[in-house]
Amino acid sequence: MKSDIDAVMKSNNLDALVVFGNAEHNPPMYYLTGGGHVSHAILIKKRDEAAILFHNDMERDEAAKSGLKLIPFSNYDFQTLLKNANMDGFLAGVLRTELMFRDAGVTSGRVGIYGTYDVGAVFGLLSRLKEYFPEIEFVGESRESSVFLRAMETKDENEVARIRKMGALTTEVVGLVREYLTSRDVDENETLLKENGSPLTVGDVHKKIRLWVSERGAELPSGFIFAQGSDAGVPHSAGTASDPMQLGKTIVFDLYPAEAGGGYYYDFTRTWSLGYATPEAQELYDQVKEIFDKLNDNFDLNAPFKEYQRMTCEYFESKGHKSQLNSKAPNNGYVHSLGHGVGLNIHERPFSGFQATDEERLVPGVVITSEPGLYYPEKGMGFRIEDTIWVRPDGKMETLAEFPYDFVLPMKKWKK
Repeated sequence: MKSDIDAVMKSNNLDALVVFGNAEHNPPMYYLTGGGHVSHAILIKKRDEAAILFHNDMERDEAAKSGLKLIPFSNYDFQTLLKNANMDGFLAGVLRTELMFRDAGVTSGRVGIYGTYDVGAVFGLLSRLKEYFPEIEFVGESRESSVFLRAMETKDENEVARIRKMGALTTEVVGLVREYLTSRDVDENETLLKENGSPLTVGDVHKKIRLWVSERGAELPSGFIFAQGSDAGVPHSAGTASDPMQLGKTIVFDLYPAEAGGGYYYDFTRTWSLGYATPEAQELYDQVKEIFDKLNDNFDLNAPFKEYQRMTCEYFESKGHKSQLNSKAPNNGYVHSLGHGVGLNIHERPFSGFQATDEERLVPGVVITSEPGLYYPEKGMGFRIEDTIWVRPDGKMETLAEFPYDFVLPMKKWKK
């Protein structure tokens, strides 16, 4: 949680942290500021001290909403800095940042660097700042073990309420898509038709999804997946827009919208087959649903998340499928890890892959996905079921948005 930042900084041996970039669509900055229209900002925080947000004067009201200590850029006379830099604009920016560091009391020690910003600009700035602060060691942490992902790993009840709200929005949109698809007319080739009688395509459905998410005030900053047939057999294929929608083909629908402005995500997947399913598809779907249910029955408080990746691999291998347990980078069968944390990032701690640490556990406050799947693109099919689950303070596991698990969706205007 946010209150853990200083403890995690100490654990990571950091004396200060600096975040560059906008307050929106920039998880570290959003986490500390709460978002808002604050652009090209710099946030500096010493360990065990309050953060300082350096901001553009035109955005002072937006910056004030953060509740942080504020210092506007106008505190630093840029014309004077330009003269001191012999009219070199880049060097003037370095000199201004030097003054910011001094005002924040950061002149030595290990300083972590974060944010979403132009890599070249930040690299150039830090390289020049080293000339003024030889006793500072700028630290780039790995994403998985960074101060922010470790602090974000557990959520408070306000964060969970926001994720839950996104879950309600997500399932509402999924329900609209289900209703729309099942109400279509179908031609003699088992192709779904639009209102004007032309074939309904995957791209047409994509447009509906984008519209319905946007109408409800959310965004799709990381995209979404609505893939049919062989595309459903490639886990992160978004789907081929020109493909006509047809009966009897598996559809993987993975929707992960976020609050507008780069806020909290939800993550959710269902697999459908319109009208009917082949016996092989039904068998594979049933296997995915069986392990999905088994996992839900076996999630234990404080257990390492990766234990359930092993359980999933062992189950699928017992059914004759490849997995990462005994195959290197398989393209067929069970090809990915079981799940991940969800928050301001669509993928964050705790992770469940075999490379995850034993520290990444199902402790109270974590919000995770459980998403087993099977993928056979050469057979024209793929399957995944996913819910987002909160480990509550009382240790119980709670799915944050309920939705049916029906595989075959009956068509209202077609009979086999």
